Amino acid sequence: MTWTITPEPYDSPAATALWRAYYTEVSDRWYLLHEGRPTETGELEREIARQTGTELTPPRGVLLVGRWDGEPEGTAGVRLLDATTAELTRVYVREGLRGRGGAALLVGAAEEAARELGAGRVVLDTRSDLVEARALYARLGYREAPAHNDDPYAEHWFAKPLGRDAAGRDVAGRGTGPGVSPGG
Repeated sequence: MTWTITPEPYDSPAATALWRAYYTEVSDRWYLLHEGRPTETGELEREIARQTGTELTPPRGVLLVGRWDGEPEGTAGVRLLDATTAELTRVYVREGLRGRGGAALLVGAAEEAARELGAGRVVLDTRSDLVEARALYARLGYREAPAHNDDPYAEHWFAKPLGRDAAGRDVAGRGTGPGVSPGG
């Protein structure tokens, strides 16, 4: 079984289901940590509806869906913040498929999509309680950076340059061969 990663409309049935799963998980984690309860249903529905994903459409963004053995199991999106900076967002892999390389492949594919959009660097934000995400980003060459937004839930901001060296490797040192290809 392998991962395949392809662009997909933000409002496709697969993308919509993955957005709901992602948002439910990160919202519930926050509320359980800070208030000892899961997200209230009405609030969850309002926020999912409010954050449609329209910014993840060409020519300024893209949403990628990762499929494991043909089934949609993860996402990553990028959107241009300005002519040279893209923001990584909606990085998610369903719990049962974590640890099988999907998140790194999704981020790598998102970085390539950001390059194709003209970005020279990628930024992102995350929270302190999302320790797995912070570890992933650090492992993939992202470094803590100054805040690029005022999101009230963001506690850590990261950035990564997207330049390539003469051997075709990105400046963080990962190669671009089959081991990091979206279909890998």
